[in-house]
Amino acid sequence: MAEKKVAAMVKLQLPAGKATPGPPVGSTLGPHGINLGAFTKEFNEKTASQAGLVIPVVVTIYADRSFTFVLKTPPVAILIKKALGLEKGSAVPNKTKVGQITKAQVKQIAETKMPDLNCTSLESAISMVEGAARSMGVTVVD
Repeated sequence: MAEKKVAAMVKLQLPAGKATPGPPVGSTLGPHGINLGAFTKEFNEKTASQAGLVIPVVVTIYADRSFTFVLKTPPVAILIKKALGLEKGSAVPNKTKVGQITKAQVKQIAETKMPDLNCTSLESAISMVEGAARSMGVTVVD
């Protein structure tokens, strides 16, 4: 089979199971001429089980206007907020703390996020998650 020519690669962050052909999907993918209805339907089917999370997706658009996409793991901040039931992080993280997260929760988030992080060991992934938690005003406890 002949190799398809890649016309564009677009990165989006969309709510799982709730993508619509309107903005931001339409305004980002529309100029490339792909079928927005087909993309949103396929994305929503694949992410329906992850409702409530924001899912990063990399859409590869080919010259013949066909497309493929790869789903990534949700951002660390969203996983931390979900684990703690927070609405948002602290506006002043070094002064105002909004919650506490356990080492076990940090390890679980690091394991979930590991495929998309640019680190080789679980320890370095854990330290990345702890850093994200601190920058949100969340204290890491034992």
